[in-house]
Amino acid sequence: MTTVNLKPNEYHEFYSTYINKVPKELELIAGFIKGGAHLIQFFKELPADKLEYRYAEGKWSIKEVLQHIIDTERVFMYRCFRIARRDKTPLAGFEQDDYINPSQGHNKALKALLEEYEVGRKNAIVLLKSLGNEDLQYIGKASGCNMSARAIAFATIGHELHHIDILKERYL
Repeated sequence: MTTVNLKPNEYHEFYSTYINKVPKELELIAGFIKGGAHLIQFFKELPADKLEYRYAEGKWSIKEVLQHIIDTERVFMYRCFRIARRDKTPLAGFEQDDYINPSQGHNKALKALLEEYEVGRKNAIVLLKSLGNEDLQYIGKASGCNMSARAIAFATIGHELHHIDILKERYL
């Protein structure tokens, strides 16, 4: 059972914003399962007329925030996979703003976005179930920083929680 009991050398302080959002007793796979169900319920309960809302000029719409969550999980879980497989290649960062317009998230139906999310989340869970503790604790390089596979996975959970909090604070 892997809970958020990370060592300081497993991640860069930038990711602490996300990792600190994850309850310390939360088990990794349970976190992905519960978090996925929570996110889907959260978005299904939003009023349809709010999905296009932007709280300020140049900010993402609620649907674009969901697309960002989906895209970030893809990137993070790819990193988790490569590091868990002992790939020594430094993994590049990504510029989140560059991904939004090409994603066309604002043109997608909520149902399509949630399906995209669910498929990615199921893939992440299957991957995590296939990894042992040594795999999860292995440290590689991502965005120029040391990262363990499990730190990336926990950051994925926290990243999602971070954006749900932002939606509650600024959009709803």
